[in-house]
Amino acid sequence: MKRHALSEAQWERIQDLFPANGNAGQQWKDHRLMVDGILWVVKTGAPWRDLPDRFGPWKTVYERFRLWTQQGLWDKILKRVQADADAADEIDWKLFCIDGSNVRAHRSAAGAQKKSGDIERA
Repeated sequence: MKRHALSEAQWERIQDLFPANGNAGQQWKDHRLMVDGILWVVKTGAPWRDLPDRFGPWKTVYERFRLWTQQGLWDKILKRVQADADAADEIDWKLFCIDGSNVRAHRSAAGAQKKSGDIERA
């Protein structure tokens, strides 16, 4: 398995969540290839334009990522993976949390005084 690619077991777990292929003349590139390309960008932090050619045109992969985000597909995948892991007793929900210690708040959220040039918003 390549470092940034899904394993067979991982792909089998989620493949039925992806939309069916388009009609004749409108066939989509392989969903798994697109997912692997998306994972490559997410894991490396590289710009979309630096996506290796083996995943196809970067814009195709990016557009698929946007479409699936708008359709809520990533949320469905997360729910599926969490449900499967929970059923297998692989999640300790007592330890499930989000670390916000490095999240920066706007200065007004922290109670700082407004500068004279700041525009007050309603």
